[in-house]
Amino acid sequence: MSLLLVAPIVIPLATAALGLVVRGPRAHLGLSLVGGAALLASTLALLGQVLRGGTRATQLGTWPAPFGITLVADLLAAVMLAVSSLIGLVILVYSVETIDAERRAHGYYPLLHVLLMGVCGAFLAGDLFNLYVWFEVMLIASFVLLSLGGERAQLEGSVKYVTLNLLASLMFLSAVGLLYGLAGTLNMADLAVKLREAPRPGLLLAPGMLLLGAFGIKAAAFPVFSWLPPAYHTPPIAVSALFSGLLTKVGVYALLRAFTLLFVQDVGFTHGLLAWVAGLTMLTGVLGAAAQMEFRRLLAFHIISQIGYMLMGLALLSAGGLAGAVLYVVHNILAKTNLFLVSGMAARVSGTYDLKALGGLYRSRPLLSVLFLVPAFALAGMPPLSGFFAKLTLVRAGLEQERYVLVGTAVTVSLLTLFSMTKVWSEAFWKEPPEQPAPSGRLPLSLVVPSATLALLTCLLGLFADEALAVGTRLAEELLSHQAYVAAVMGARP
Repeated sequence: MSLLLVAPIVIPLATAALGLVVRGPRAHLGLSLVGGAALLASTLALLGQVLRGGTRATQLGTWPAPFGITLVADLLAAVMLAVSSLIGLVILVYSVETIDAERRAHGYYPLLHVLLMGVCGAFLAGDLFNLYVWFEVMLIASFVLLSLGGERAQLEGSVKYVTLNLLASLMFLSAVGLLYGLAGTLNMADLAVKLREAPRPGLLLAPGMLLLGAFGIKAAAFPVFSWLPPAYHTPPIAVSALFSGLLTKVGVYALLRAFTLLFVQDVGFTHGLLAWVAGLTMLTGVLGAAAQMEFRRLLAFHIISQIGYMLMGLALLSAGGLAGAVLYVVHNILAKTNLFLVSGMAARVSGTYDLKALGGLYRSRPLLSVLFLVPAFALAGMPPLSGFFAKLTLVRAGLEQERYVLVGTAVTVSLLTLFSMTKVWSEAFWKEPPEQPAPSGRLPLSLVVPSATLALLTCLLGLFADEALAVGTRLAEELLSHQAYVAAVMGARP
């Protein structure tokens, strides 16, 4: 079990290190694909262990908790690890045809594995300081991937990206210092016990709000999302797809962890504030998307909008709300990544991401049309796809608590999302093309297979919604009751 807990960090680290040593493009590609497949296998094995035996934890070195470095995988972490490693492998395959030789020569594949290591480390971190360290690993790797190529638009977007994320890092580190001063520990299991027994819980609002701001920036929540639209449409489409699927979801994961395990002393204030943030994130994101006519920018604004649904489940702080939030995270990772992949294929056959310059893809590329419709309908919440059941779970949880304004906002945003997806379909697929494009041949399998895989998984997540919801409900119950998490961490030995 200790090996399974360490493997999601060691495998991408070893792959990245070997990638700096081996020579030749084929060797780089083969090594990256093997590393990605090994990472997926290890996370699936860890998920199976957690499903069968509950939360698992280990201490690195000889220091017991709460003094040492703790790696812990509960059901939330295990699910996020498995889905993230799947996305990593999908993007590696998609990169075969979409990443140019210059970027490969400058370390694209090692950087991607370093980013995956940071993502996995964040999910496994058992204390706040190591979570901060893994966030910094992600920030460095993602900044280089954003700017790799040196184009003006990339550099402008990456500067905005890193500036706001450095502000988030400063807020995060400040909160860490305050919490250590208040509780004398940074181990999250130990904090979960000590913060519930704090004699002056009002003092915890300061670090709580700092973490809300820091993780809110990472998640691109209202009102600190301005870094995302200028950054996510500038790099190669494989990088944009990877970022859209993973980076903001790590911020959501951190919010779920912090505001179910640590900051539950005054839920009327903290989670009431989260409800406002959720609603405004949904609205601003979808309205921004409705105004866009560039495929990638439209999808980038929808990343923001969809984060609001995840925060809605956290704000409700009920079994149904948290189950819906986690189900929505998994659905969104699959659907949103796939939409970016489809936009890349549309641009490959037409030469542009401008919706006004696109057209006729329904007749010339029927398979591409199907690959768009599946994630688009899922994102809009159309049955029987995954997004419908995730939204239905959230709406039911909201109605149970009589949060009618929040539920109304979620339904309205869903309709506006459908409008945006209809606009893309009308402009890019249905209408006649402005000019007849030159035939560009078949799309390579390395582009079609990743998209088809994610589309299939989106359909399966909808078809097996009962089973997915059962796992989500069990996960939500674990989040609401911290005893199993604390017992697994504080009882773990090297």
